[in-house]
Amino acid sequence: MTEIISKESRDQIFTDARTHGNWQEKDVPETLIRDTYELMKFGPTSMNTSPARFVFVRSPEAKARLLPHMAEGNREKTEKAPWTVIIANDLDFPEKLTELFPHKEDAKDVFKNPQNRAETAFRNGSLQGAYFMIAARAHGLDCGPMSGFDRPGVDKEFFLSNPETENWTANFICNLGYGVDEKLFPRLPRLSFEDACQIL
Repeated sequence: MTEIISKESRDQIFTDARTHGNWQEKDVPETLIRDTYELMKFGPTSMNTSPARFVFVRSPEAKARLLPHMAEGNREKTEKAPWTVIIANDLDFPEKLTELFPHKEDAKDVFKNPQNRAETAFRNGSLQGAYFMIAARAHGLDCGPMSGFDRPGVDKEFFLSNPETENWTANFICNLGYGVDEKLFPRLPRLSFEDACQIL
């Protein structure tokens, strides 16, 4: 029987976890990043579409390409983060459905409509981005998700010039590493169950 995970684990993933903008000078090995993806990929998506794509920016050269497209307030924190991941959506995700949803031969025909394809990519890619953050926290990493960046600029710099990625579009960006707790802002309020929920 499946049991509730420990309070310590829940605290690590949710209650005690914070959005970080300052980082320890502590290495994050590539194996940990790969393990995070390997855990994240099991999160559910509609028809197993799995439209999220992840570009991990680590080298100084890659950071130099990304930083001009970050909002001014996000540049320093991104420059100093051990890893930054561009979480993108692949609008060509239906091409993978013969592999990901093999029991339905015409699965990709469900997404012939461009609006349906774009909405599916955004909704499920966002889910996968959230799964990735949960997986990162489960592996002991801190996250700094951001929407403050020039999306067309990032798309042009990282995706549009490559035929394999020309239909990818950035969703959000997340810094990864080990945060500096002493520089955190006080936690902001959250809505109560009564304010945010209904039982019908």
